[in-house]
Amino acid sequence: MGLSIHYSGDFKKGASLSTMIEEVRDVAELYNWKYNIYKDKFIKEAFGIKDYNKAIYGISFTPTNCETVSIEFLSNGKMSSLAHLKFFGKENERPQEEYLYMLSVKTQFAGIEIHKLIIHLFKHLNEKYFINFKVIDEGQYWETGDEKKLQEIFTRYIDLLDSFSSSLEIYPRKNNESFEAYFVRLMNQIKKRRKK
Repeated sequence: MGLSIHYSGDFKKGASLSTMIEEVRDVAELYNWKYNIYKDKFIKEAFGIKDYNKAIYGISFTPTNCETVSIEFLSNGKMSSLAHLKFFGKENERPQEEYLYMLSVKTQFAGIEIHKLIIHLFKHLNEKYFINFKVIDEGQYWETGDEKKLQEIFTRYIDLLDSFSSSLEIYPRKNNESFEAYFVRLMNQIKKRRKK
């Protein structure tokens, strides 16, 4: 998947969704990132219950060379996204039902500065607007704030991708070789190169 940030949570009852949207929009505009604004007020009767309607609330934005960051919610106040609603909405079986509320954004190609900016934005929004907010940061910056560790992890991901890409060029697929056989051969070559 690539170096990513995974997150989930709920909107804090009594906090202002429209104010949160304005703050995130201001950040997106400052960096000239594209953004989409959805509904800016929750239906009071629907907030906090398990069921939800088909509307999306909140905002999403797309930093340079990055996947879209969804700060979107369902009518019940749970964090989700338009894409998640489309693919996993109204699922009653696990794990599909859980996927509705599991968001992620790949930052690997956006770079360290954008990764850090997203984490700091999440920390700010969490203090003011979120509850039950959980983050799994593959760069470990959310947990540690350690820029050196984040740099090491980014470098590891980039080296792995470069190694795989160069292996594809050096070891092309043979005629009549199944993709499965080619992939096994390729992985063996990568392991040998890493041991050198």
